[in-house]
Amino acid sequence: MARPDLVLTGGTVVSSTGAHRADLVVHQGRVAALQPSGSACAAAQVIDVSGRYLLPGLIDSHVHFRQPGLEHKEDWVHGSRAAVAGGVTTVIDMPNTRPPLSSPADAWTKHRLVDGASLVDYRFHAGVDPADVSRVAAFTGREAGSVKVFLSGHHTAPEVVRDPVALDRICGLLADRGLTMVCHAEHDDVFALLDRWRGEPGSARDYESHRPRTAGIVAVAQLIDLARRHGTRIHVLHVSGREEADLLTAAAAVGLPVSFEVTGHHLTFTDADIEGLGSLIRLRPAIRDPADRDRLWQAVLERHALTVGSDHAPHTLAEKRRPAAQAPPGLPGVQELLATLYTGLVARQPGAGPAQLLPIVVRLLAEGPAQLFKLEHRKGALEPGRDADVVVFDPTRADPGAPRRIHAKCGWSAYSGLDFQGTVELTLRRGMVAYRRGTDEDFFGTPGGIWL
Repeated sequence: MARPDLVLTGGTVVSSTGAHRADLVVHQGRVAALQPSGSACAAAQVIDVSGRYLLPGLIDSHVHFRQPGLEHKEDWVHGSRAAVAGGVTTVIDMPNTRPPLSSPADAWTKHRLVDGASLVDYRFHAGVDPADVSRVAAFTGREAGSVKVFLSGHHTAPEVVRDPVALDRICGLLADRGLTMVCHAEHDDVFALLDRWRGEPGSARDYESHRPRTAGIVAVAQLIDLARRHGTRIHVLHVSGREEADLLTAAAAVGLPVSFEVTGHHLTFTDADIEGLGSLIRLRPAIRDPADRDRLWQAVLERHALTVGSDHAPHTLAEKRRPAAQAPPGLPGVQELLATLYTGLVARQPGAGPAQLLPIVVRLLAEGPAQLFKLEHRKGALEPGRDADVVVFDPTRADPGAPRRIHAKCGWSAYSGLDFQGTVELTLRRGMVAYRRGTDEDFFGTPGGIWL
């Protein structure tokens, strides 16, 4: 091998199966080798990461970076800064922008918008045009290997598939083309019925009763049946309730092609937090009760959940402070994703150390999404030949009142005031510095994210 570009020496390399001391050798943007710790290796640059853990760059497969059309909430410059500050080097962006991404031409237009602005590598989830669902047949894996279907809508997601015949057709088309369906699984008819009975919520505290778990249970049962009949690969997003988690775990256990995601906010907050945070944690699906949060943590620890995502969906504070019925659901979270997961793991597994907990992080935030979205040839692990996306993580360093500096464009975080365990010190994207934590201010590298 020619003289490598970079060696990270003295660290502990983490995979989904364990952690071991090794020097990580980087050449031409790829992992060139893992060598015994302390091996002599001349390189253009050597960084001593003794005492730190090296994670593969994280993949957040559920972000809303809001371009085009909603740039007052977020954009790719700020969203990708928030991502690399949290150790995320690859994102998959959602289609519900203005206009939405509902054709291959839209994907290329979005790429031209993002190109040169992003610090992270990226892919897109395609959207569905409810007026002509057959348009999903035009997508290939190049434009989008996955299609997002909203079974219920809200302020920034008006493109809802309500017709069961249309949903059946979508599943058949995606199965024929080997594309994955990612789904917001709440049944809109359930909400419509409840709204006709109860009217609009009068306060943030009333919100959950107007958007209850019932809609999620009905939608998940419907999706499991579709997966059984069509063989469509279905990944259910932001599962919030214990019944949904049970149904999806059972379906996967008997061999159906279904999986699910949980989010950092559903792992962190419960309905008791609404009293203090109000509409800041107004979400779809809604925040549930402590028993639901416990079931989601069980899904994390017992390998029921395949991925953890941020559902990074910023709104301005002015929008979030509207009256309860008008306040849009969603919160920023890509910067806090690793911190929330690792902090929660430390609290839930007090006898375990970083070498036992960080492989769980890698499984859910790197390996799982890489496999699901067919990125494992480049992403998801620190192995020779894969991209040198690396997170230098210090698990011993606390971050009280985190996040210390908010990089999302909206400028706020529902997690402010919480104490996070562990910090991202350095993030490399394909061997280049994308982020370095600073004492007074953080350093960001040159945007150079590519469309995967």
